[in-house]
Amino acid sequence: MYTVRSEIYSETNYQPVDSGGGNLVSQFRFRYPDEDSKSDVTIVDKDGDLDVQRVRRGIIQLEHSGATEIKLVGLQVWRGALLLADYLFAKRQDFDSKTIMELGAGVGLTSITAAIHGHGQVYCTDVNLGKILELIQSNVRRNAKLLRGQVSVLEYDFMAPQSQLSEQLIAAIDASDVIMAADVVYDDSLTDAFVRVIEHIFERGQKSGKPKTIYMAMEKRYVFTLEDCDSVAPMYEHFLRQTVRKPWIIENIPLDFPQYFEYERCPQLILMRISSR
Repeated sequence: MYTVRSEIYSETNYQPVDSGGGNLVSQFRFRYPDEDSKSDVTIVDKDGDLDVQRVRRGIIQLEHSGATEIKLVGLQVWRGALLLADYLFAKRQDFDSKTIMELGAGVGLTSITAAIHGHGQVYCTDVNLGKILELIQSNVRRNAKLLRGQVSVLEYDFMAPQSQLSEQLIAAIDASDVIMAADVVYDDSLTDAFVRVIEHIFERGQKSGKPKTIYMAMEKRYVFTLEDCDSVAPMYEHFLRQTVRKPWIIENIPLDFPQYFEYERCPQLILMRISSR
């Protein structure tokens, strides 16, 4: 069986330990965004003693897989989720009172991050392959002490016809202000389904009078093809082809906001804001 492994595991030591069930439990370290102007410094107090002023830091503990087959990549943690988590911290005041839905949430890192500073409701959704919804719920409980917002876990299968979506999921879509997705574009058929999901969400927003804004993070993965005689990012380019004629505004967000989580923010990362005209 062909398996894939997220690059972040070899780039950063997340101190993984065996979960006892075949998965790993890793420590995703971050600094709190209210510490932006601070750094670890040592000062001398009035008595001449050394006083170390430390930045406030936290850890999100996640159970996840170390390697999977392609259809179960959501059981791993990928770089786009960490980029989106950084953005949530950087723009925490904008998102504080918003109701947020994450699509293709994987093991829940971005949704958990959204609930650390936000007081609102977070809907964490994915298709229930590999018992992923059970794993997300376990990860939410594992990090409960960090959370200020409420995280609810729901199934959202991109491939399912709209008529088969649960009433609970439809109500959550209608209630959401902000939709987030990280690393959900890695297969043409899945990308096509994701585009249909975006269309449906925008339609629901227009009907309810509650417009939605979508934030999408991904890593452009380049391959060299003889056909193009060049390195191309086929999944990213397929997404652009499928959306070029849609009545949407797609903006690339500059990645000049602070980095709070420990990972390599490589040049191939992109963050898009998508809204309906």
